[in-house]
Amino acid sequence: QEQLVESGGGLVQAGGSLRLSCAASGRSFSTFVMAWFRQAPGKEREFVANMWISRYYADSVKGRFTISRDNAKNTVYLQMNSLKPEDTAVYLCAAARSWTTGVTNQDYWGKGTLVTVSS
Repeated sequence: QEQLVESGGGLVQAGGSLRLSCAASGRSFSTFVMAWFRQAPGKEREFVANMWISRYYADSVKGRFTISRDNAKNTVYLQMNSLKPEDTAVYLCAAARSWTTGVTNQDYWGKGTLVTVSS
């Protein structure tokens, strides 16, 4: 199975940037659709972005966030620019065996990394 570990979270001021990383330890990384989700306190987990070959983004982050992957390093990234306070959340990496943006359809989850955006 895939083990996913996120890193790169932290505190940043509004308008700033962060790059999140998700390292996978399994042998089948290149076969998975990789995704980023986020969850703020008191809110449901929501889809942010995913990709296999093509990329797909939630409207709330389109134009500001970029998802990418390096299959040679078993790593997926989320470059976050022009951050807003409403982006504050725990960001979680996920892997799916099929194309899906659904929370309940992901096969593997990381534990998350906290991103806090101050105004």
